Amino acid sequence: MTKSIRIGVQFVPQHHSGYQAIRDNVARLDQSGVDIVYNWDHFYPLSGDPDGTHYECWTMLGAWAEQTSHVEIGALVTCNSYRNPDLLADMARTVDHISGGRLILGIGSGWFERDYIEYGYDFGTAGSRLDDLGAALPRITARWGKLNPAPLRDIPILIGGGGEKKTLRLVAEYAATWHYFVDVESYRRKAEILGRHCADVGRDPAEIERSVGLRGDNPDEVVALADALLAEGVTQFTVNLHAPDYDYSVIDALLRWRDAQR
Repeated sequence: MTKSIRIGVQFVPQHHSGYQAIRDNVARLDQSGVDIVYNWDHFYPLSGDPDGTHYECWTMLGAWAEQTSHVEIGALVTCNSYRNPDLLADMARTVDHISGGRLILGIGSGWFERDYIEYGYDFGTAGSRLDDLGAALPRITARWGKLNPAPLRDIPILIGGGGEKKTLRLVAEYAATWHYFVDVESYRRKAEILGRHCADVGRDPAEIERSVGLRGDNPDEVVALADALLAEGVTQFTVNLHAPDYDYSVIDALLRWRDAQR
């Protein structure tokens, strides 16, 4: 393959018996051959008991940065609404240094209304949240240029979402990686639209890594979908790891598939 296939795991930060279980599994992932470990940026569980145990995103990423040695780390994705963009840039720079240059800034416009209500953020509309993201991204990149010390690398920005008018335009302008949940047909459509946005801003769409979230617990079915999406140009594939069972069967199958491709 001419492009590197990468396997990501989103370690879901809900319904854990305690932080030690998260720490132990992140240590296992760091040694497993996985390329990236993500969490997510919410304040309450997204499934199961809505008031179940849950941990905050960026505090956890700081701990992961210190704990791990091999994997890249990041949020899939940070909610732009929850932090001042200049503060977020500084947080990302700091975690980048703690990790030795392994941070990915995954970011999106936000959607989980309970987070907004409980923590006192203005929920607005889908359009206003995307406009806020569009205003935040140049502030984030500008702040990186002002910080002392500077980030250890050009921190890659991952933008999550598939909105055809605004989100994909922001991907074309700012993202190193575009992440979405797609099947083959929807990926083709979104990729074509992203290509048009890239042409509008004068960017080669081949510069943007294509990332997908894969759902399912049947390893053969997940690998078959990954294989089909690889043929379309997707090279990053992410699956979830949940408490309390911590089932690695799909992860292990994807790692074997990735290594066979190489």
